[in-house]
Amino acid sequence: MPPAKPTVTHKKSLLKQPRPVIGWREWVGLSELGIDQVKAKIDTGARTSAIHAFKVRPFTDRGTPHVSFLVHPTQRRRFPEIECTAPVHDQRKIRSSNGQQEERYVIKTTIQIGAHIWPIELTLADRDQLGFRMLLGREAMRKHFVIDPGRSFVAGRSAARMSPVPFTEKTSS
Repeated sequence: MPPAKPTVTHKKSLLKQPRPVIGWREWVGLSELGIDQVKAKIDTGARTSAIHAFKVRPFTDRGTPHVSFLVHPTQRRRFPEIECTAPVHDQRKIRSSNGQQEERYVIKTTIQIGAHIWPIELTLADRDQLGFRMLLGREAMRKHFVIDPGRSFVAGRSAARMSPVPFTEKTSS
């Protein structure tokens, strides 16, 4: 009988920390936008993240493109209305779940889930008729969490009240 092949452990796998687990929906905070918490659907089928934004108005501040918009952070409610302003990072054609393509503003902001905080790109979309005010796509989640589709609200109700732990990218030397 030939000797068993040894198991190879790569250096890279020894450096990895276990990722926290989150559910298919979570409470998230967007403090830079003044949004303490909004219920988000975690959608690994969607590449980009989106938030329900209305009365979107582009403007220029000292030569830099910005956008102002209103957000209803609570599902099926018209109040509160939170007024947000952010620099425009990009404008992209995004294909929605119904197959329609639309041009959307893209902003960069920080997101908080539980005690974890990191930067994401967020598109502004009309999600008024959809079930969730925010959709968190796979690009925002990559390398940050493991998603358990059988669980909800694993990180807790109020993201904004927890002390943030910034995610950092590990680089090999």
